[in-house]
Parts: sequence; C-alpha cells; structure tokens
Amino acid sequence: MTKNIGFLSFGFWQPNNSMVKTAQQSYDETVQLAVEAEKLGVDGAWFRVHHFADQLSTPYPLMAAVAAKTSKIEIGTGLVDMRYENPFSMAETAMETDVLSKNRVQLGVGRGSPEQVKDGWQYWGYDYTEEEMKQVARNRALKFMDLLKGERFAEPNAQPMFPQGPGLRRLEPYSPTLQQRIWWGSGSQATAVWAAEQGMNLMSSTLVNFESNEPFDVQQANQLRAYKEAWAKSGHDFKPRTLVTRSIMPIVNDLDRQFFAEGQQTQDEVGYLAYHQNPTIFGKMFVGEPDKLVKELADDQAIQEADTVLLTVPSTLGLDYNVHLLDVVMKDIAPELGWR
Repeated sequence: MTKNIGFLSFGFWQPNNSMVKTAQQSYDETVQLAVEAEKLGVDGAWFRVHHFADQLSTPYPLMAAVAAKTSKIEIGTGLVDMRYENPFSMAETAMETDVLSKNRVQLGVGRGSPEQVKDGWQYWGYDYTEEEMKQVARNRALKFMDLLKGERFAEPNAQPMFPQGPGLRRLEPYSPTLQQRIWWGSGSQATAVWAAEQGMNLMSSTLVNFESNEPFDVQQANQLRAYKEAWAKSGHDFKPRTLVTRSIMPIVNDLDRQFFAEGQQTQDEVGYLAYHQNPTIFGKMFVGEPDKLVKELADDQAIQEADTVLLTVPSTLGLDYNVHLLDVVMKDIAPELGWR
C-alpha cells in the first residue's frame, strides 16, 4: 500500500555528546533537513513541540521558514500542546502559516506529554491543575476547530481604523481547507473515536495506552480501526488520514553499526508516564539491515492500517547523518514495502 512518508524531528541540541550544539544550529539544520528531504521525495517534515526544553518549541516560525525554502513537502506538528494554547491566537497564527506555505500545513494537536517543568502552562497564565487540563485541552481544541470554519462572530467597531464591509468579522487571513488538515494525537481507542467524531485526522505515536496484552502494533492498529469505524458513522464530508510514527534505523555501513547495532530498544516495553495512572506501551525501535527491516515492517499491523508513516530522526547526530538515514529508507526500504 502506498504511504505518505515523513520525518519527525525533536530538534534536540546540547553542548556535549551531540553533533548539534546550539539552538541556532538546531533550527538551521532542521530547515535544511526539510529541504534535503523534499529532494529525496519525502512527503512531510513534521516537528515535535515541547516547552522549557533544549529542543523545538512553538512551531509556527519554524514552519514558515521551511515553507520559504521548500515548495511541495507537507509541514506538520506532532503535536501542539493545547494546555498552552489560546484557541483564538492559535487559529490566527495557524491560518497565517498555512497561507504562507500555500496550504501545506498538517497541524497535529493534543493534550501533550510530560513537560520539563511542573504545570508549565501556569506560566502562560492558565491556572488549572493537570487533572482539569484534560478537559480544558479538549475544549480548546474544539474551539480552535470551530474558529477554522471561518464563521463571522465579532461585532465590528462603529469607527474602525480601516474601511470594511458591513457585518460581523472573522479571524484573518482565512484558510478555507485548514480545518481538514488538523490531527488529534490519540493514545487510546476512546480518544481515537472522539477524534473521529470531531472531524480530526488521527495521529498515533510510538506509545499508546496499554489496553490489552497484545503487542504494541496490534493495540495501535485496534485504535486506528476503531477510529475508521467511528468516522464512517460520523457523516463528515472528506476522507480522513491516519498516521503512525516509527523509529527505523537501517544499518548499511560501519557508522550506522557504531550508533545503533547495540543497546537499542528492540522490543516493546511497558511503563508509566508522569501523569498516567494506567500503564503505557512503548513501541520498539527497528534496527538492522534493510532486508531485515522490510520483513519486520511488513508485519506491523498499525503500519498496514495507516496511510502515513513518520520516521523519528536522531537529530543530535546532525544534518548529514539524518539525510543519509532518510535516503536509505526512501531507496532501499520504502519501495520493497510497496510504500513507493
């Protein structure tokens, strides 16, 4: 089955034990990786969003920079943490970014994951507990989606600064199709069904709630199937997309072997996230020579269910290495799997 293939970068930097030493270098190389990925035929450049960390944060300036240097590649997030967001400013910024990119934005949103600081959204002026934020984040996402419809809601000023026509005002610049390119980051079957009901595409990462004793890929595939079933009942007027993320590290030379041949997580693991009372299952890293990876990936049920696969890239290894990794996947693995 043909797949959209993208990369997902966290954009880490650190002064020691990393090829990427500074924020400046990280952002420069992230933009350049998108440029090189487009040349290789990669479909999407996606960026993780974390606050208070030595890695990529608020995504819109980066997305606009990528848009200015590329022409075709999708520009996505995985994901924007709604605990920190104001739906009105987010909608305006997201639509402006989409206009600048000529409608290439694929915006993943969700409740987010554990941050580097306790209740970091409170520094943004939002006085909620983590438990309260579960519903607040969903409500903000729904308001954000509502604003993207472009309906007019704001009472005009009787004496505006600039001439305008009669009637209520909406956020500008309006991007008519962005609403169909919003993704919800789901960790369970229940949230997958909820995303379908709200008209959002579905993105699922390398970890999901541990809801059965089945392997990670089977549990994730069950989420995707539940999502598709709920979408079919929803009555939405466009075809949804589904996405999974995988860590795929092909070994084709001695440097690959040095980095990844030993000490990697090559089995699913079960653990706990900071704010979860229930366990989470983490998907394994796929490491090996291309023919071995082709066989393993062909058996992955969630990949079979999804139309988009994101490859997490080891950003601390630098631009050249990540271009090499993407090149091997696109030339030696994707065609053998029928993704190309």
